[in-house]
Amino acid sequence: MTPETLTPGGELDVRAKRAYDPAEAGDGYRVLIDHVWPRGVTRERARLDQWARELAPTDELRKWFDHDPARFAEFRRRYREELAEHSERLDELRGRAASGPLTIVYAARDREHNNAVVLSELLRDS
Repeated sequence: MTPETLTPGGELDVRAKRAYDPAEAGDGYRVLIDHVWPRGVTRERARLDQWARELAPTDELRKWFDHDPARFAEFRRRYREELAEHSERLDELRGRAASGPLTIVYAARDREHNNAVVLSELLRDS
C-alpha cells in the first residue's frame, strides 16, 4: 500500500452505504454483502461490481441479532469471528480499498447497527 492510496488519517477508504441510496461515481468499487438481493432494487440501480454473499452474517447470527441495537456489540464480536474464516476475501477487499474507494452495500434500515458497519470497521482497522 502506498501513502497516496490511503485517506489523510492513514486509513483505507472504506464506506458503507444502503442499497436504496443512489450510487455515485465517488463510491468506487461497490460490493453487496447480504444473502438476499435488496427488495425493489434493480441491478442497474444498484450498480454493483460484486455480490459477496459469503461475507454476509450466517442466518443463525442474523436471526439472533434481529437488528436490535442493544445486541450490536455482541453481534459485532460474533460477526468478526465469522469473517475471520474469509481472510482471503477480506484481503481482496483491502486490496480494492488500497487502490481507491470501496463501498460496502447493505439493505438494512438502521445505518449504524448492521453488518456493513462491522465489515467496514474490520477492513479499515487491519
